Amino acid sequence: MLTRILRRVFSFPATLASLLAVLSVLSVRSRFDDSDMWWHLKMGETIWTTHAIPVTDIFSYTTNHQAAIPHEWLAQVAMYLAYRWGGYSGLMVWFCLLTAGLSMAGYALCSLYSGNAKVGFLGALIVWLFGTVGFSMRPQLIGYLLLIVELLLIRLGRTRNPRWFLWLPILFAVWVNCHGSFFLGLVVAGISLFSSFFNFRWGSLVSPGWDPRCRRMLALALILSAAALLLNPIGIRQIFYPIDTMLHQPVNLSSVAEWRATDLTDARGVALLAVLLCSFLLVVVRRSELYWDELLLLALGTWLGVSHLRTLFVFGILAAPILTRELSTSWEGYNVEEDRIWPNAVLIGVSVLAVFLAFPSRQNLEKQVEDGSPQKAVEFIKANHLSGPMLNDYGFGGYLIWAAPEYPVSMDGRADLYEWSGFLSEFESWANLQGDPNALLQKYRVNFCLLERQSPMVRILPLLHEWKIVYSDNKAVILVRTGSASPAG
Repeated sequence: MLTRILRRVFSFPATLASLLAVLSVLSVRSRFDDSDMWWHLKMGETIWTTHAIPVTDIFSYTTNHQAAIPHEWLAQVAMYLAYRWGGYSGLMVWFCLLTAGLSMAGYALCSLYSGNAKVGFLGALIVWLFGTVGFSMRPQLIGYLLLIVELLLIRLGRTRNPRWFLWLPILFAVWVNCHGSFFLGLVVAGISLFSSFFNFRWGSLVSPGWDPRCRRMLALALILSAAALLLNPIGIRQIFYPIDTMLHQPVNLSSVAEWRATDLTDARGVALLAVLLCSFLLVVVRRSELYWDELLLLALGTWLGVSHLRTLFVFGILAAPILTRELSTSWEGYNVEEDRIWPNAVLIGVSVLAVFLAFPSRQNLEKQVEDGSPQKAVEFIKANHLSGPMLNDYGFGGYLIWAAPEYPVSMDGRADLYEWSGFLSEFESWANLQGDPNALLQKYRVNFCLLERQSPMVRILPLLHEWKIVYSDNKAVILVRTGSASPAG
């Protein structure tokens, strides 16, 4: 009995999972300061302290209280509670747990899908590799974790018991309040249901028929999931928010780097092509079967991964199980009776120690904040009581919302709001010197600017004689309008 318990606790899959935890912590230990993290944190604090979910913008003066879609409010509250519990270290624990959870869930999915726990580890590494593009302190980590959980539920419902499908409505009720990727989850579940109606074999492309009871259960689960989406603060507008982002926000998608098309010549682009090539070569050379639903999911993941850098994450999640299933016979399967308990226990212990040693100290986290944010510039603004309105660069807005809430920002990482209000396109033209530099400043009666040191406007504004530089460091520059409240000299 004791041996059986030890074999479960110190199994070979558990050892591999512990190695994934170490890899995850090492991947994110220096990624603490994300510019969007701060406004997510502030929103979570606002919701927690006011017991209300804002449905209009409360942080910027340029949006005129633009209506907002709080599609990440639940994840934002979770972030704030982690901060409330342990400060920066608490946030990092939250970050590490989610990242490790993603890698381990990817391992579980690939092992279940391929039937081979050893090959499943390769799938987990694929999920990790493409996940590195989006490992940041944002609610999207929860969204992608829930996507993996959805794929697990669909697989379990398809191969073991259709009742697993009935967890999907609960999943979507949480998902719709955490991240807009819930819509992708609906598409993935819809592909599974659509594929269940086909029964054919065309060479190596196969679509095995589903048991009618299994299909009916998935259809019922999808209907209930669609109804569960209405359990959100906004209703139907929150459900259609992801569609609006993809179809009606051209400035956002073209201006923000992570929404741009993937460069297929960089490391992750080459990896995407390699995964696709391997998947199809295995079909051609080894006569491996490719299932109809897999082909559709692979096409969806490839389209998303090529179209937008940030959705390479999705490609990894969708492609990894398919490749590992095709490779499942390339390596002998895991046999629990052959587990070596004590070597596994030592490796797990070493992994736990490595996670502890790799976890950044509070001083390290504070240094990351100082290096990644306009911390000193904000201290200068407060110490010298500069009077607004303030014009700030896009990447500084999030930190300003958190660290200087008394100064409403001109913009921040919530690009959707600024596109709806029209300010995003105005700022893009201004920052790229496409027009009179004074026009935007006069329209919003700007008294001082907080800009990145590399901004072209740092060199242009002093030439207008109405502006002077009063503060500069290696990250930020502050310019004030001549005659506005500013420090002498």
